[in-house]
Amino acid sequence: MTTITIESPQQPEIEAMLREGDAYALSLYPPDSCYMLDLDELAADGVTVVVARNPDGTALGMAALVDRGNGSGELKRLFVREAGRGRGVATAVMDALESAARERSIHTLQLETGPKQLAAIALYEARGYRHIENFGPYVGDEFSVCMEKSLS
Repeated sequence: MTTITIESPQQPEIEAMLREGDAYALSLYPPDSCYMLDLDELAADGVTVVVARNPDGTALGMAALVDRGNGSGELKRLFVREAGRGRGVATAVMDALESAARERSIHTLQLETGPKQLAAIALYEARGYRHIENFGPYVGDEFSVCMEKSLS
């Protein structure tokens, strides 16, 4: 059984997973179109990191919630390792992340992904996220797809 917990990103295994996510993103998009939070940004106040682990404690996936402090938040760094794919890990991580957002009175959750990440886009659409115009640093980036979901 997979467990989902809120954890510090400052762990060697989480750092390794972040590097795997970086490598994956950089294999698909130019560096200027990869908007990944680094370890220090993930450890900042207002950021919640959700981690999925298998029964032996190995990290399978993660995501971060950035609380903007105005009732909205942004999903960042959703990544599932190969061993966790096709096993519902991404769904479990998203469930936990959306629950954490509601607990923090976040009513609108936004995200950015890339057009080549069709499985991610399908997951988000199935969860009720709708496509929106690019926001913030993603405006004008042809490699960005922005989505939003109301959590109220």
